[in-house]
Amino acid sequence: MWRTLAVALAVFSSVSAMGQQKKDGETDWMKDFTSRITFNGYAQGGWSYQDPNSVKTNSYNLKRTLLWAKARITDRWSFMFMHDFSSVVQEYYTDYRISNDKSLTVRFGQFKHSYTMENPMSPTQLELIDVYSQAVLYLAGEGPDPLNGVNYGRDMGIDIYGDLANGLFHYDLALMSGQGINRKDLNNQKDFIAKLEVKPFDGLRIVGSGYLGTGCAVGTAAWNPDIKVGDNYTRNRYSVGAEYKTAPYSEGQYKEARPASIRAEWLGGKDGEVGSRGGYVTTCIPVAGALDVVASGETFDRNTKVDGWDQTNLTIGLQYWFYKKCRMQLQYTRCLCGENISSKDYNWIQAQMQVAF
Repeated sequence: MWRTLAVALAVFSSVSAMGQQKKDGETDWMKDFTSRITFNGYAQGGWSYQDPNSVKTNSYNLKRTLLWAKARITDRWSFMFMHDFSSVVQEYYTDYRISNDKSLTVRFGQFKHSYTMENPMSPTQLELIDVYSQAVLYLAGEGPDPLNGVNYGRDMGIDIYGDLANGLFHYDLALMSGQGINRKDLNNQKDFIAKLEVKPFDGLRIVGSGYLGTGCAVGTAAWNPDIKVGDNYTRNRYSVGAEYKTAPYSEGQYKEARPASIRAEWLGGKDGEVGSRGGYVTTCIPVAGALDVVASGETFDRNTKVDGWDQTNLTIGLQYWFYKKCRMQLQYTRCLCGENISSKDYNWIQAQMQVAF
């Protein structure tokens, strides 16, 4: 063991000496390599209590453990890879900026698509422990969609995006597989997504997005019984919304630079002949030190032609930021369910810790 250690120390000393003997102007390839790669990650875990149909359950959970690496190949070209260790590979894509400014960039690979305001946002930024509203979970493919599976709001394809008029406008135009992540496309049709953001002044953004596509069902849904496994079906969506923040969020600070914010969005869609719609309003208000109050109201109707497929959730909670990007959250939600939802009205209490870097 001592001989091995001595050899290792000798090699290390030699490499260090070589690094110190570099001539002026000579490139330090190792330093250049490490300066072009950045690593980030986060974990979210906690506890949940529910009492649907008077059946009380509580459990600990580890929702997400993500790590990603981004490589800056050139000033215009980059690559990103993301894996969720409690789930599956989430993203792998490359960006290439064509224009000299930020007006035209092309992205190719597997990534979060741009439909809705909330879907492109990281769970570390969003206020609710359950992260996305019911409408976003279903219509954007973030959560349980029996017809298309759970895809975490991601898909494979190509996206063209950029900022125009000194940041007044932001646009996204994407052509996607439509089958979701880590899955081969099951039909020959591609899905089109368009999004436009307008930022008339600092803090306010007004957003509209649309989704035109054809799905291939991998499962069935009780509220949409006409679509069978393997069927191709029309899958269209739209969304309109706005968000206001009193100041831009600063990642370098966590107590002093948290803005008050309010975000609202209305969404709708159609799977085959069945329409669905819903929306949310969420606000976050700093009250003292690193403590915020969070409140949200959201609703979603899975089948607008048949009564009883709707659910409304009302949430109130607190979050405390104990370090940069790190917080503790506590929330209470009252869930009001339509008659066709398997659970009747129930209570939901959640606690979560987020650690990120």
